[in-house]
Amino acid sequence: MPHVSLDEIEATTKTALEQHGAAPWIAAEVARAVRKAEAVGNRICGLYYLESYCAQLKSGRVKGDVEPVVTRPRPGVVHVDAKFGFAQAAFTRALPQAVAAARECGVASLAVGHAHTCTSLGYFTEQIAREGLIGLGMTNASPIVAPPGGRTRVLGTNPMAFSVPDGKGGLAMQFDQSTTTVALGKITMAKAAGQSIPEGWAVDAEGKPTTDPAAALTGSLVSMGGYKGWGFGLMAELLAAGLTGGTVSRHVKPLKAPEGAPHDLGQYYLLMDPSASGEFFDRLKQVEEGVALDEGARMPGQGKRDQDPVALEDTVWEQTRGLAGM
Repeated sequence: MPHVSLDEIEATTKTALEQHGAAPWIAAEVARAVRKAEAVGNRICGLYYLESYCAQLKSGRVKGDVEPVVTRPRPGVVHVDAKFGFAQAAFTRALPQAVAAARECGVASLAVGHAHTCTSLGYFTEQIAREGLIGLGMTNASPIVAPPGGRTRVLGTNPMAFSVPDGKGGLAMQFDQSTTTVALGKITMAKAAGQSIPEGWAVDAEGKPTTDPAAALTGSLVSMGGYKGWGFGLMAELLAAGLTGGTVSRHVKPLKAPEGAPHDLGQYYLLMDPSASGEFFDRLKQVEEGVALDEGARMPGQGKRDQDPVALEDTVWEQTRGLAGM
């Protein structure tokens, strides 16, 4: 099992994307996101996705050379048209205007429309928090979730992320989670590894609980907390599609299919200035003190450190180097 530095992971990923048609600056943005995912152990959103990125660049399902178009139709509203390109590049182009709008208005809306999957929302809300703002983000995905009591897939895993600044340039807390009990990638990875899944993650096509990942993929994932998680999934759906002009989950094709129509997904973010009340960081401190009363308890995301180098499976690193032509 090779141990590879983050710098090498990022550089090799960038080369692979360029080899398959991405413009250098766009490849750099996606590679930076892959680096971060591997650094925090988020394998699903790291090199695991690189083969799909490259295949879809070749087929044209994702556009690797488009320039995102950023507009600000209202003082507190920023919109970026990703032009069926990578979400990472579109977000980078729009973030400065969104940050300026939030500081001016106290709160700002950032809508990323017509984009490829963003993979990890926390990667984006963390950038908002490191600008000193509170970041809330959500997106939708291909349909895999039926409503409680139903069998027809209506929603994707529809994740949400929330990042809070500590007032010192860092993070006080962050969570990034799907609105299902588990992310779809964990089901597909279990299937690829020939492993079973815990009961409670999914139901089969008949609506019965299953521990077989193959049956889960023909059935439905379970919303976290039942109807409560279903409500959050609907919220993410309406904001991610309705306020960005993106596709609703029912019409999104499988995200990793090498060919087909562009993802055309939306990612929606709220940027909030904690100085608006003058009390935010005091209340944050009080909450942190309460959490710390119990030994072993912590705020979400606290204590995480980037791994460098990263231990990779041989097949993963060999595939990465192969995609880069090495």
